[in-house]
Amino acid sequence: MVNKADKNQARLHRHKRVRGKISGTAQCPRLNVYRSTNNIYAQLIDDVKGVTLATASTLDKEIAGNGGNKEAAAKVGELIAKRAADKGITDVVFDRGGYIYHGRVKELAEGARQGGLKF
Repeated sequence: MVNKADKNQARLHRHKRVRGKISGTAQCPRLNVYRSTNNIYAQLIDDVKGVTLATASTLDKEIAGNGGNKEAAAKVGELIAKRAADKGITDVVFDRGGYIYHGRVKELAEGARQGGLKF
C-alpha cells in the first residue's frame, strides 16, 4: 500500500513556519487568507491583542455568484481593502496561510492592492 502525503498537513506546517516570522499589530495588521474548495476568506488580525479587525469572504452578500473562482477572490480582496480603509488601515502584512502564491490567493492579494492596501 502506498502512503500518500497529506497536503493539508504540509500546508499547516508551512503556515506554522511563516507565522513564526510575521505578526500583525493594530497599525499594521496581518492579512490572513484561508482557501477552501468552494470559498475564500480573508481576515485582518491584530496579533498583539488577539482580535480580528475586519473580515471578508465569498459568503458575504456583497459578493454574489461562484465563490471558488479567481474573479470572486479578487472581489474579496477589494472588499477587505474597503473595510480596512473604513477603519483607517492602509499597511498590512500578507499571510498566505501556507498556500502557494498562485491562482485565487494571488488574485485576492492583487484585489486588495487595487483596493488601496500596501504590502
